[in-house]
Amino acid sequence: MTVRPMHTVAAFDAERVRRDFPILAQQVNGHPLVYLDNAATTQKPECVIEAIANYYRRDNANVHRGVHTLSDRATHSFEQARHALAGFLGSPRPEQVIWTSGTTAAINLVAYSWGHSTLKPGDRVLVSWLEHHSNIVPWQLVAAATGAEVVPIPVTDDGEIDLEALAGLLDARVKMVAVNHVSNALGTVNPVAEIVRLAKSVDALVLLDGAQSVAHWPVDVTSLGCDFFVMSGHKLFGPTGTGVLWGREHLLEAMPPFLGGGEMIDRVGFPTTTFSGLPFKFEAGTPNIAGAIGLAAAVDYLGGIDRRAAAEHEAALLARTLELAAEVDGLRRIGRPAHAAGIFSFLLEGTHPSDVGMLLDQQGIAVRTGHHCAQPLMDRLGIPGTVRASYSIYNTQEDVTRLFEGIRKAKRLFA
Repeated sequence: MTVRPMHTVAAFDAERVRRDFPILAQQVNGHPLVYLDNAATTQKPECVIEAIANYYRRDNANVHRGVHTLSDRATHSFEQARHALAGFLGSPRPEQVIWTSGTTAAINLVAYSWGHSTLKPGDRVLVSWLEHHSNIVPWQLVAAATGAEVVPIPVTDDGEIDLEALAGLLDARVKMVAVNHVSNALGTVNPVAEIVRLAKSVDALVLLDGAQSVAHWPVDVTSLGCDFFVMSGHKLFGPTGTGVLWGREHLLEAMPPFLGGGEMIDRVGFPTTTFSGLPFKFEAGTPNIAGAIGLAAAVDYLGGIDRRAAAEHEAALLARTLELAAEVDGLRRIGRPAHAAGIFSFLLEGTHPSDVGMLLDQQGIAVRTGHHCAQPLMDRLGIPGTVRASYSIYNTQEDVTRLFEGIRKAKRLFA
């Protein structure tokens, strides 16, 4: 079942888009909600909520192998969702789209399946200091088991990957370069084309963490040139507990199953069992059927939005943020990448990030504080954490104004 947005947005209009997201209409602590925690999770449009509810109201049944009508309908919607995500990512074939519970699960799948079967003592996996913990810890666990080594790629004081340092690390020992497309902590947009080019010069594979990029602009995995691409549905206006691993077909086919159980088998017997082909080899057990359908609805919703105009709108929000930040004495922006997505991390002199976050919440402004699951980056920058405001398609210039009214109030109270 294809779920269309409540209306088609011919030209981008943030105020009109906001009306599709029912949660944004509420008040928090007596103030209209300003939601600026989009890098952690985005809100859901009404059509996504309805798609999930309609599945449970009308079609709830397990997928595949069922011969009754409800199972047929559920299976059709579930597999149509896979096709929708394949189209959204520019995948040559839908079989290359593997359902996961999110970016973390997708990276673990690659690390354990590809890593355990490929890495050996002396091999190296390169990850940058910009990475989320989910793109560090799985590689460390697999390296410990295989004798491989995880080597960090240096970043500059501005919060950008040091490409010269990366080139210096690349040699025949490097089997995988795993980096994020956009930093969740600083908003840095990494130079993916150059990273891929450098990695391929030594025949290393490239995994791109697209959790922070897919909601901001269209992504085409073929054009990116990566070998694996991972993403989460909940950062793309879809449900929590959903995500995708995309991989090159020959790599996925060569990788052994990660989890065993129902659905991923061809035939189970003693003493041997044979396994299904793609994509089912990596989808053991009952999947998140409603979640996949909801994520497809989110992708369909984005199809009704001028994404270039939306990206320009978000860029304008960040530009205005930087203008206002320059007017606040004692406010320090953390990270100054040349190319940034809609993320603004900062510290306010004389305050602790959590105190600022709580004071903003009292004014109905939701931000994220702490290390943002990027402790190595915080260590590199010599700070314990930041206050992070992150923008999305439904944020407005009024939200930016409210943010800085709150920051100035915090500054006065903590002075």
